[in-house]
Amino acid sequence: MGYENHTEFYFCPFSTLLETQLLIFLLFLLLYVLSLCGNAAVVLIVHVDHSLHNPMYFFLGNLAALEICYSSAIAPLALANLLSRKSATISLSGCGTQMFFFAFLGGADCVLLAIMAYDRYVAICHPLRYMLIMNKTVCTSLVAASWLLGFLLSLQLTILIFRLPFCGQNEINHFFCDVPVILQLACSDTHIHQAVLFIVSVVVLTIPLLLICISYIFIAVAILQIRSAEGQQKAFSTCSSHLMVVLLQYGCCSFIYLRPNSNYSPQEGRVVSVFYTFVTPLLNPLIYSMRNKELKEALRRAFRR
Repeated sequence: MGYENHTEFYFCPFSTLLETQLLIFLLFLLLYVLSLCGNAAVVLIVHVDHSLHNPMYFFLGNLAALEICYSSAIAPLALANLLSRKSATISLSGCGTQMFFFAFLGGADCVLLAIMAYDRYVAICHPLRYMLIMNKTVCTSLVAASWLLGFLLSLQLTILIFRLPFCGQNEINHFFCDVPVILQLACSDTHIHQAVLFIVSVVVLTIPLLLICISYIFIAVAILQIRSAEGQQKAFSTCSSHLMVVLLQYGCCSFIYLRPNSNYSPQEGRVVSVFYTFVTPLLNPLIYSMRNKELKEALRRAFRR
C-alpha cells in the first residue's frame, strides 16, 4: 500500500463530554453483546438440532455467523475508542485491514440474503423438487460463492483506495474506517475510486436486491395460487422474516453507498452506520426467532435440555 506523509488517522469522538462518551459506550456494548449472544444461539441451535438440518436453516446459520464476524470487525475498536480519553488513533495498515474485513463481510452478507431469497423461491414454487435442487453441494457452493465474491471485491477496492496519498487532513469523522469517509481524506483526484466504489455497491447491493425482488414476485404469484388461507399464511410466514431483514440491511447500505460522494454527509453516515453495524446484527436473530415457529420450538427444546 503506497502512501505519503500520514501513517495514522485520528477518530473524531462522538462527544467532547466524557459522560456522553461513557453513555454511548454502554449502549454500544449492550447492543454488541446481545447481538453476539443472539447470533451465536442461532448458529448453535442450527448446528445441534437435527430438525433444522435443511437448506433454509443452513443459510440462516451462515447468516448469523457472518453477522458475528461483521459486527466484530467494527465494534471492539469502536468500544475501545469510546473509552479512550485521548484522540483515538489507527494506523494506515490497521485502517486498511478494518475496511477490508468490513467490505468483505458486508458484501458476503448482502449476497447471502439474495441466495436465501432464491432458496425460498425454490421451496415455494418447486416444493417437490426442493431437496433435489437445493442439495448439500449446491448450498455449500452458494455460501462459498458469497464469501468469495465479497473477498475479491473487497480486496480490490481496499488496495485501490490505500494506494492514494493521504497528506491533508487525517481526522476520520466516523467511528470506523468506512470507504466514503476515507476517500474524502485523500489529497488527489478520487473520481476513479468513487466510480469503482459505485460499481462494487451495484454488484453487492443493486443486483442482489433485483434478484430478491424477482424471486418474491414469483413467490407472491405462487402464494396467491394456494387455495387454503392456512397454506397461504404458512408460505408467507417463511418469507416475511427474510423480507424484514432485507429491508433493514439494503435500506441502510443503499443510503450510504448508492449516492454520489459529493452528497455524502459524515454526520448522517455515522448515524446510519450505527444502525447497520450495531442494531441490525441484533435485530436479525430476534426477527427470525420471533417469526419462525420451528426455530422457536428448537430454542425451547434447547433451553429445556
